[in-house]
Amino acid sequence: MSRKLTPFILLLLLAMLLAACGGSADEPETTDTTDTAADTTDTADEATDEEMTEEEMASMVEVFSWWTGGGEAAGLEAMIGVFAEKYPDIEFVNAAVAGGAGTNARAVLATRLQANDAPDSWQGHAGQELIGTYVAADQLEPVNFLFEENGWLEVMPETLIPLISQDGNIYSVPVNIHRANVLWYNPTVLSENGVDVPTSLAEWFTAMDALQAAGMDAPLAMGEQWTAMHLFETVLLASLGPDAYEALWDGSGDWGSAEVTAALNDYAKVLTYVNSDASALTWQDASQLVVNGDAAFNVMGDWAEGYFREIGFEPNTGYGWAAVPGTDGNFQFLSDSFVLPKGAPHRDAAIAWLTVAGSIEGQDAFNPVKGSIPARSDADRSLYGEYLLSAMDDWASDRVVGSLTHGVVANDAFKSEIDTALGLFLADGNIEGFQSALVAACSASGPCQ
Repeated sequence: MSRKLTPFILLLLLAMLLAACGGSADEPETTDTTDTAADTTDTADEATDEEMTEEEMASMVEVFSWWTGGGEAAGLEAMIGVFAEKYPDIEFVNAAVAGGAGTNARAVLATRLQANDAPDSWQGHAGQELIGTYVAADQLEPVNFLFEENGWLEVMPETLIPLISQDGNIYSVPVNIHRANVLWYNPTVLSENGVDVPTSLAEWFTAMDALQAAGMDAPLAMGEQWTAMHLFETVLLASLGPDAYEALWDGSGDWGSAEVTAALNDYAKVLTYVNSDASALTWQDASQLVVNGDAAFNVMGDWAEGYFREIGFEPNTGYGWAAVPGTDGNFQFLSDSFVLPKGAPHRDAAIAWLTVAGSIEGQDAFNPVKGSIPARSDADRSLYGEYLLSAMDDWASDRVVGSLTHGVVANDAFKSEIDTALGLFLADGNIEGFQSALVAACSASGPCQ
């Protein structure tokens, strides 16, 4: 009988022991001692979380760009892949913001910089966008040491280095060269309508008149306003020629001249062939109209070629290309680059990213997909398609002039005033008012000051 009671007695003794040590497990934890213990545990957990966050942050790099779609995003992902192989312990944070030519992204970036919340590196165009904006604001750290350590001065174009330099300091790492003055066309549409690829503005007008007569309302596809500025700069080059075009940006030209008036009239005539819904379309939408056969022509940089291939079209069958009529022999260029901001949150990781951006591995992964040619002269040509090989050859032989829309020839303030004047012109078609606004912009923010 005593053996049968032993388990009960043992349980009773255990219950008494637990009670003596601070109460039953079923009682709510309402004592101050318990609350203090819980607070201590929570604080310890928070400290651990904070330490983990700091550790994670030390092994990351936030890179800001506007490459979010088509060949642009695919090219960036290819270069990120190279970065991941070389630096597997650094997390890449892709802070890309959508918006053609960086329109939206650069507004977001400006807000972040004003709030002292700079990313570790950001995309910027070589030229006055870089020098006249970020360098002028003392926001960038020179990267001469990277060029020296990696021998980049020996493989980067001599024409490009001055555009990313000020007072002997180099302020960005170029990843590519793009051509702005490209006329993309649909070979089938031209062939079916007996239209040759135009080589002059007069031939272009004649070709588009023929297409309209054949029932194509808008033979020239265009998108939102920045694409209208892109078209504008190429028509300026076609109408003025390279010397007079470049003179507009160095102060030796006259925005009020009769030659500029003629160029503006040429631009106004070009716009009569454009789709009425242009303001509602992205550059990809406008490019799509050409390969779909809904338009015959589109003027866009050679990132369009990356987009065409990304959506499955083949060169010379799905799309063709030529210099914008009247600009043959000229390479209107821009260059995407990445910078090292002063006080970069993760400077070492940013340097790692810039090292990959300037490397032959990074550029040969990025550019064939993006639809651009490398900034380096030692690229593996076997990786590049027919269009990009032709662009490489033209870059080496053509007269090189800079792009307005993409940051080479005008700083942000001057470009912004031109953009405002263009927006008014697109709305009212007043050429005289447009020219007066351009003269005023040059005096207020450009080289005419």
